[in-house]
Amino acid sequence: MSICVFGIFVADLCFFANDIPIPGQTILGKKYIIGPGGKGSNQAIAAARAGGNVSFISKVGKDSYADLAISLYERDKINYDGLVISENESTGAAGILINEKTGQNAINVVPGAAGTIDEKLIDSKLNIIESSHVFLTQLETPKEVTLYALKKAKNFNCTTILNPAPASEITDDNFQYFDFFTPNETEASFYYGQSIKNEEDCKKAGNFFLDKGIKNIIITLGENGCYFKNNKEEFIVPASNLKKPVVDTTGAGDAFNGALSVAISQNKNYKEAIEFANLVAGVSVTREGAANSMPYKEELL
Repeated sequence: MSICVFGIFVADLCFFANDIPIPGQTILGKKYIIGPGGKGSNQAIAAARAGGNVSFISKVGKDSYADLAISLYERDKINYDGLVISENESTGAAGILINEKTGQNAINVVPGAAGTIDEKLIDSKLNIIESSHVFLTQLETPKEVTLYALKKAKNFNCTTILNPAPASEITDDNFQYFDFFTPNETEASFYYGQSIKNEEDCKKAGNFFLDKGIKNIIITLGENGCYFKNNKEEFIVPASNLKKPVVDTTGAGDAFNGALSVAISQNKNYKEAIEFANLVAGVSVTREGAANSMPYKEELL
């Protein structure tokens, strides 16, 4: 079954050093890499490489960064009929500061052309959404447009996945449109209104989200795995055990969500779906970069 991903593409400018500078501090870095990024694009690439039949909806400028995006989509056989080329805005970019010792990062995203996406663009691509079985999106595009797209996807009976990153206020009347809600601990804490530090906190937050009308909640917990809850079951899936060291966590969440969409499109049960998503995310953190770190399904065997 097919997957539609709606989100942004940006060029990732990754800077590696022994630490992440604090305000007012200048440090000497070791290297930098320019590569493809943006949560939506990363998730589309992760899904395609993990075996999904993927279409991507977004907006870019008419520049070399857009050329980079298109070359990737062609290589990974992603349908980019939903990609709009703007004559007036440049393609977005993200500055990523990476602690080379821990793999932790800090990110500043400038959406560029993708920040001008509006409901008219969604309306012009409804045929792509309607023909898909799973609809995956995030909150890097204008929030009102993202919520509009989710409603349209539900009207077409798509299974919807919202990865609420970066976290932003969502009114209660919108939660009913999310079949899967996949925040990390920080994002879940933002929506729950309280810090999530342990399994008991996850359970309380899970009940909170169910009461809002969300059908399935997955809170990603980094090295501690994932917490899942719906009206029928509740469990924690441990992180994948990998022998290789963590190098760069930049694309871990995107790897997880892209792979999750594939597993759902393949009708895997929820535990199997999360185990698969954990595996893909676990491989991605052993490599540098975001989109470039996404593994192919042949590497997961």
